[in-house]
Amino acid sequence: MVNAIKGLLISCDVPMAQFIVNLNASMPASEKFIVHMLDPTHMFVQPHVAEMIRCKIGEFRDQNSYEKPT
Repeated sequence: MVNAIKGLLISCDVPMAQFIVNLNASMPASEKFIVHMLDPTHMFVQPHVAEMIRCKIGEFRDQNSYEKPT
C-alpha cells in the first residue's frame, strides 16, 4: 500500500539548508517539521511551516546583513 503525505518541497543552497535543519533540531519532538531530507539542497517539510520558515530566514538575514555606518 502507498502512503502519501502532503508537504512542501524546499530547494535551497547548502548553508540555508543547514539553517533549516538546525531550526528543526531546536524544536520539540512534537513540532519537528522536516519529513525527509532528499539531498543536501532539497528537503520535504510539512506544509503548515512554510510561513514560519520564511519568517525565520528573514530574521536571520536581517541579523547578518551589514549596514554601513552613517
